[in-house]
Amino acid sequence: MTRGEGIRSDEERAAEERRGPAGVRRGGPPHMQMGVPGEKASTFGPSARRLLNRLAPYRTQVAVIVLLSVASVILGAVGPRLLGRATDLIFSGFISARLPAGTTKEAALQSLRDSGQGRVADVLGSMTLTPGVGIDMTALGRVLLLALGLYLVSAALQWLSGYLLAGVIQSTVSRLRTDVAAKLNRLPLPYVDGQPRGELLSRVTNDVDNVGTSLQQTLGQLLVSLLTVIAVIGMMFSLSWLLTLIALVTIPLSMALTGAVAKRSQGLFVRQWKHTGELNGLIEETFTGHGLVKLYGRQREADEAFRVKNDELYRAAYGAQFISGTIMPAMMFLGNLNYVAIAVVGGLRVASGQLSVGDVQAFIQYSRQFTQPLTQVASMANLLQSGVASAERVFQVLDAPEQVPDAAAPLARDTTADQRGEIRFEDVSFSYDPARPLIQHLNLTVQPGQTVAIVGPTGAGKTTLVNLILRFYELSGGRITLGGVDITQLPRHELRSRIGMVLQDTWLFAGTIRDNIAYGRPTASEAEILAAAQATYVDRFVHSLPGGYDTVLDDEAGNISAGEKQLITIARAFLANPDLLILDEATSSVDTRTELLVQHAMAALRSDRTSFVIAHRLSTIKGADLILVMQTGQIVEQGTHEELLARRGLYAGLYESQFSGSGEMGAPKPGAEQVPVVGN
Repeated sequence: MTRGEGIRSDEERAAEERRGPAGVRRGGPPHMQMGVPGEKASTFGPSARRLLNRLAPYRTQVAVIVLLSVASVILGAVGPRLLGRATDLIFSGFISARLPAGTTKEAALQSLRDSGQGRVADVLGSMTLTPGVGIDMTALGRVLLLALGLYLVSAALQWLSGYLLAGVIQSTVSRLRTDVAAKLNRLPLPYVDGQPRGELLSRVTNDVDNVGTSLQQTLGQLLVSLLTVIAVIGMMFSLSWLLTLIALVTIPLSMALTGAVAKRSQGLFVRQWKHTGELNGLIEETFTGHGLVKLYGRQREADEAFRVKNDELYRAAYGAQFISGTIMPAMMFLGNLNYVAIAVVGGLRVASGQLSVGDVQAFIQYSRQFTQPLTQVASMANLLQSGVASAERVFQVLDAPEQVPDAAAPLARDTTADQRGEIRFEDVSFSYDPARPLIQHLNLTVQPGQTVAIVGPTGAGKTTLVNLILRFYELSGGRITLGGVDITQLPRHELRSRIGMVLQDTWLFAGTIRDNIAYGRPTASEAEILAAAQATYVDRFVHSLPGGYDTVLDDEAGNISAGEKQLITIARAFLANPDLLILDEATSSVDTRTELLVQHAMAALRSDRTSFVIAHRLSTIKGADLILVMQTGQIVEQGTHEELLARRGLYAGLYESQFSGSGEMGAPKPGAEQVPVVGN
């Protein structure tokens, strides 16, 4: 949602700070505004399952990835068995070469027992021996080539599965980012108002990126690790059930250790990313109000606020990373204990002739392959927890209540020329907080082509009134019609396409001056753009710029003055040619001479269309067809400039306070008439 989508004047911001509208309000100067804490994080399991469910559209690719990974792991798991066979060939050939030629294996072993070497005979009994014959190089070569081939094919399959998995994950993250962007456009303005901008941006950017990074670094390796554990357990059972049981003792210990650490660190990861969002919000606000901070000499307070928030992030991140980081050394310790137990028991089995040397070597390799995936899974726990914590924050945005949807079957606009631009408020009620009513039972009719000025003290509800026309907020009661059609029966894009806005706070995007003028009507021709620029006196200063209409503005349009930025926004509204025009202190940033020129341009722009003008300088709205004086959300006076002065009420007090230089702003004179007007 762009900055220009909500019309919020300084007075409305001040009023909403007092009453606290929907969402959480923030107060204080920019450098002291902190992020709003997020909702309580959900448990790890549901968020992780929800994240994995986003892979559902890629079931076919995921199935292929799983099959490739299974094949790769199986081929890799056969390798140590072949290498054990190669070891047996080398060892048996070495021993056979030292036995007397021409004898049998049984005779050679009996000779060893007769000479008192029964333990050696037991070890050699499980081997294939051919006395007098050395190493069978042909058989050894075949085994080694087969092992090499299996490892190469396994690596190729693993590379292919990783390539496909990267595509699936990046597509998933891209779709997640698209869903979040679309969600932002469906969120109601109160939700966006209630969120620190930096915090919301952090969820959309940092957290989504962290989800993608975590999935990319953990999901593929996690799949391979789990498959490896299964395959290796099967191969170990085929060698020795006793050694396999010894190896399996580490599984419950590893699971208990990982679960205990994960439970402790998950909350810290949630805090880490919450503090990251709050710190981003603080930085964004501090640099947005950088000039204000320097003007009031609050750099020290800004630095202190940054230090406090940065320390909170440091403590959360340090605790999360340290606690989750203890899993890796603990798992390595368990793996080393397992290795020692297997080596000792395996050596005894070889000594008793129940296993060959190659079998024990293969089993030791399998034990390493068995503990390594468990260690990898444990080491990935911090990345996985961090990603799920970010996913929770993203899901909170996706789960936020959306604005009221457009009508299922919008009414066709069958508006006559006489109704074009007609605005009716019929028994309208609205409040930001149900406990604090603002606008109650308001009735108002604005005829097509009328210029209506809205004035009143700060917080009276002037900007709220036009926000309701734009459906930035939904009514509590009553209805508003445009051209005889209830605005809730019009799609929002159609309603807002018929309304032009010039705000007190200018908004220009990074692009050329021509592009900024054409923003309201991208299909406009070059001649129409130039005509709008000339009518609003943009043409007067554009030619003094190096690039003319092709001058590129930066994000804050710092290469032109505030008044020139305002003129460009006026030209944008002029080009849009709307049915209804809203001017919110549109000339507040221009000098007196330019203001007179703009007033002439505004007069031409307002012709043949309904206009709402929010003004503090009452001299600019003396020619309005109707002036509405608002106070605490109600229209207390209405009429022309002369009629309201003659009434000697609130308007007269406001007007005279601006020109006499005395008297309290907005205070009617004693005894002045002040009759509330709640309808037409």
